[in-house]
Amino acid sequence: MADRNVSVVPEFVLLGLTDSPELQTVLFVLFLWIYLITVVGSGWVITLILASAQLHSPKYFFLCQLAFLDFCYSSVFIPKMLVNYIADQKVISYHGCLLQYFFVSMFLTTECFLLAAMAYDRYVAICHPLHYKGLMTPTLCIHLVAASYLLGCANSLTHLSGLLSLSFCGPNIINHYFCDMPLLFQLSCSDTQFSEVLFTVLSGTTSVTTFLIVVSSYLRILLTVLKMRSARSRYKAFSTCASHLTVVTLFYGTMIFTYLGTSSSSQQDRVKILSVFYTLLLPILNLLIYSVRNTEAKEAMRRIIMRKIFAQWP
Repeated sequence: MADRNVSVVPEFVLLGLTDSPELQTVLFVLFLWIYLITVVGSGWVITLILASAQLHSPKYFFLCQLAFLDFCYSSVFIPKMLVNYIADQKVISYHGCLLQYFFVSMFLTTECFLLAAMAYDRYVAICHPLHYKGLMTPTLCIHLVAASYLLGCANSLTHLSGLLSLSFCGPNIINHYFCDMPLLFQLSCSDTQFSEVLFTVLSGTTSVTTFLIVVSSYLRILLTVLKMRSARSRYKAFSTCASHLTVVTLFYGTMIFTYLGTSSSSQQDRVKILSVFYTLLLPILNLLIYSVRNTEAKEAMRRIIMRKIFAQWP
């Protein structure tokens, strides 16, 4: 126990996705474009929802929060990756590594609970349409979002306390492009059994709880839709849920495949590829699924543009 809370390693080396200089140049340009699209797209969604009165509803309030989370989540990874490519270095400080994982864990957990809240919103909208405005009040929506952030922060602080109790005195090479907790366990020279159990329990509880909320909400939605006599009503109900269900499937599907078997070093390349999907590409897919294919958002954008045009006429 004498080495508890002592870290000899001042920094870690992130191996990234490739060692090839040519591929690193390609990845720099690609990730720069991904980040610019994510920032501009998220800003566009948030501005559009705030500026358009017709989008002031619980559905778009949650979507606004999801866009903000996607922006924050991408900002944890991509700027550091771009700096490393430019400076031709792959190091991250000990405290920077822990801070990076803190935000990774917080935003991931918050998104889990936010997706569950969005599923509940769709359940109320379809299964209890007459009581929707009375149930999904602005106060409840704010409380659901605040609870998502608080639970994400509490979960992340617990993980961080577990990492701070570990010592790192040996190898400092992380075979990834960001600091991930299972990999930090492998580098620690302390007994990680308690921290690993805590990580598994908290991550499992969060994932299972939010996933069950989503599944139960959509099972009730399915039963309600099947009872509808009108084919048009069934189509409208399914189209209302299609975007959220697609995002949930991509999010949980990728997470499950990523973290199953991460303890095996032979599977780390697969883990890195899957991690690229949910850390870098999923925010853009969220924008495409929720915004580009959203007729209400397009209509709101058209009205804002027309309003600006007519406002300039004498």
